Amino acid sequence: MSYLPAENRYDKMKYHRCGKSGLLLPAISLGLWHNFGEVDTMENCRALIRRAFDLGITHFDLANNYGPPPGSAELTFGRILKTDLAGYRDELIISSKAGYPMWNGPYGDWGSKKSLIASLDQSLKRIGIDYVDIFYSHRPDPDTPLEETMGALDLAVRQGKALYAGISNYAPEQAGGAAVILKQLGTPCLIHQPKYSMLNRWIEDGLLDVLEDEGIGCIPFTPLAQGLLTDRYMNGIPEDSRAAKSWGFLKRDTVTDKLVEKLRSLNMIAGKRGQTLAQMALAWILKDPRITSVLIGASRVEQIEQNVATLDYLEFSDDELARIDKILAQD
Repeated sequence: MSYLPAENRYDKMKYHRCGKSGLLLPAISLGLWHNFGEVDTMENCRALIRRAFDLGITHFDLANNYGPPPGSAELTFGRILKTDLAGYRDELIISSKAGYPMWNGPYGDWGSKKSLIASLDQSLKRIGIDYVDIFYSHRPDPDTPLEETMGALDLAVRQGKALYAGISNYAPEQAGGAAVILKQLGTPCLIHQPKYSMLNRWIEDGLLDVLEDEGIGCIPFTPLAQGLLTDRYMNGIPEDSRAAKSWGFLKRDTVTDKLVEKLRSLNMIAGKRGQTLAQMALAWILKDPRITSVLIGASRVEQIEQNVATLDYLEFSDDELARIDKILAQD
């Protein structure tokens, strides 16, 4: 059955300016790190993309190695783009990244010009497009000069393979250095994608200040801490949860009794706000004007709908913020 996007898709979504650029991004964007690989059901992937777009989510975030297997998330998105969204490319912001292991040999990893440009060419073929809107250096490379890595991003823009340049997982000093180099090259850094949530607040220690000073947007990933900041772990570790699996980034020993107690306390505040813990966690990030967007992941359409509903209530009282900080500070 052919897909027609909702006519009112732009009515409720909030759009924020990305740093000092002219680009607006939705307050909530969809990341395809999980649930869009070859191992996932195409019809569910299609349903997630369609519903996201119907709700005003215009930004879809990829990377060369997303899957599994690596590359398959870009292939999946490319197929859906061709069959469902081909006539709406100019309404979409599509991003990809390179910098983590992708193929064998010395050029399939890290941040050399050879690796980044080759990877971008592969990504464009997998997605089936002529350019990405944002191309990221996925992580800093300790063995490649920052000038070379940033030069590769600048080259990608000048070749017309990307419209904007971004960085991810860069520490404050690295981000500041990257911003200076890109500005000198004439391709200002558009955006930084760091890990950030209530449970991982490292970007508050300098990075957000650097981004504000340099006019760079910020789009945190894992804002729900791999699902910890949901109602999934209120009573320990469900057998079908990420933490119960032997593989993945969320380990069973992360879910301690103290963490569960902390989650329950946060959930009580969320409930009094009329929100789920996940919604409050997203709103808590978006309260900072330096945050452009948050990257959510989803395995079910309902999760996207619930996350977008966060935008109905973003305000916090001083008392709420103080109580949240007190809970988060507990060892």
